[in-house]
Amino acid sequence: MLSVGTLRVLIADDHSLFAKTLEALLAGNPEFEVVGIAEDGLEAVGLAATLCPDVVLMDIEMPHLDGIAATRRLRELGLGIPVVVLTASEDPSLAEAAHAAGAKGYLTKDRIASGLVPALLGVAGPPASLSADGGAELAGRARVG
Repeated sequence: MLSVGTLRVLIADDHSLFAKTLEALLAGNPEFEVVGIAEDGLEAVGLAATLCPDVVLMDIEMPHLDGIAATRRLRELGLGIPVVVLTASEDPSLAEAAHAAGAKGYLTKDRIASGLVPALLGVAGPPASLSADGGAELAGRARVG
């Protein structure tokens, strides 16, 4: 359920500098509140269950439990928290795996500047087709990048 006025975001990325950059990007926008930062997939699942964010921004490549497995685990827990998966890779099989795991959005890290805000707002609200490059849709799910 969306918070009134702000979208509560949990960031999961094992690169602390990148996670802090994402946090800074979101801090500059009054529509967002970063409620936590996880350094691996296991921590992301635990924090999501505890903090109940409106959306999770989940890196794919993380230690202990990768982002796809963590996304799957969140779906299995039935928390209903939408996940936007982040990756540096352009490999379409990762997008398919993310979707199969339950991710609502997929964002390549090279599209963060233009795609982060629309991706988060798009998956947390009504279903929408999003893209920084003109409207690609991932099997009925929002896709950016």
